[in-house]
Amino acid sequence: MTTSRPAGGEGTDEEEVLADLTAMIRQVLEGYEGEEGEVTMRTRFGSDLELESIDLVALAGLLEERYGRAVNFAEFVAGMDLEEIIELDVGRLVEHICVCLKAADGSRP
Repeated sequence: MTTSRPAGGEGTDEEEVLADLTAMIRQVLEGYEGEEGEVTMRTRFGSDLELESIDLVALAGLLEERYGRAVNFAEFVAGMDLEEIIELDVGRLVEHICVCLKAADGSRP
């Protein structure tokens, strides 16, 4: 996993973001090896990964480290109720990250 944002002009696709996010999840969960060790777009943070709130805070830090302030995890979940956060899947976060990165690239001169 790199700690810098992808170069401007190049779109970040969902597959690339999923790979980055999987590495971050493994780092937070110290080598997560769930069902065959695979994190998919349908993997849920609560019921599948059993992330606790402190794990989400750590993940938020890794997201900022990787993508900068363009991806604000706290802002992303702020509008969700507790049930939505518990049922949040990796795919929804991947989509959010891609949208944020495209918006950030679009705002560059």
